[in-house]
Amino acid sequence: MNTIRNILILTGLGCAVLIAILVSVITGPVDISLADILTGAINDKTKELILFDIRMPRAIAAALVGAGLACAGAAMQTLFRNDLADPYTLGTSAGGAVGVSLAIISGVAMLVPVAAFCGAIGSAFLVYILAAQKKRLSTGNLLLTGIAVSMFLSSVVSVCLVLSGKNMHQIMFWLMGGLWNTSWADIPLLLITLIPAGLLVLFSRDLNIMSCGEAETRTLGIDPEKTKLLLLGISAGITGLVVSVSGSIGFIGLVSPHIMRIITGPDHRVLIPASLGCGAFLLVCADTISRTWLGDLPVGIVTAFFGAPFFLMLIRRRTDL
Repeated sequence: MNTIRNILILTGLGCAVLIAILVSVITGPVDISLADILTGAINDKTKELILFDIRMPRAIAAALVGAGLACAGAAMQTLFRNDLADPYTLGTSAGGAVGVSLAIISGVAMLVPVAAFCGAIGSAFLVYILAAQKKRLSTGNLLLTGIAVSMFLSSVVSVCLVLSGKNMHQIMFWLMGGLWNTSWADIPLLLITLIPAGLLVLFSRDLNIMSCGEAETRTLGIDPEKTKLLLLGISAGITGLVVSVSGSIGFIGLVSPHIMRIITGPDHRVLIPASLGCGAFLLVCADTISRTWLGDLPVGIVTAFFGAPFFLMLIRRRTDL
């Protein structure tokens, strides 16, 4: 019975994502008929350009970014056994921001995605090196180290903002998170995130066991240190790829796993793919709202604006149970 229910949930999420993408590509200041899309009868060159070169890659990118952040967030919350953990817990957002800031200040804006990815991965590696003690990796030390490194890197970004002069707005827009400049060239890079996301699904059993604690993990024959390192590396890789394209977009990786945990329960065999679908749906909807009704406001602002009160509502619901 549970299997049928889970299949229905995942199928429903998949359909919801496809519908959200379809609504996104036909919604905007320029009206594009759904019938014209389905029949391929778009005769206006301007509408064709808007549909295929602007809206469609942007909607697909939003889905992939949201999916990556959500599944990474689900893994991080389990590894840290902390409901406040998200994909940026290891300082990946702040590290990516440092990489972007340095690239922009240096006048090599074309290397911003590469700099963001390197900064994000470098930050996660630094947190791991600083937190590891005597070949043991305490999640408590890792969490505190991640906070400290994030604060330090944020101060570096502040210095870069002061020194950036007329380029300050480029850094600020990246920090707010957005999908304005996405194109078909970004889609193959974002599709790569589905590979580590699939690995997280394969490690669902390990995540289920690790959610019970390290003692139970060792009892069942799993090396918690190696497993933590592997899963942290996968999550950091997903986050690094995502922020290299979209910048820092908050709350999707925090809220999506909480929503799906309420619906599907804690089993990661269902939770990871369900979080992936939920994150994709939420970010496509947020980007559509931003682009259509809010003057293309950075989508990171939209997710924070709606995500913060929604997260508070989830906390109240959990407290009342």
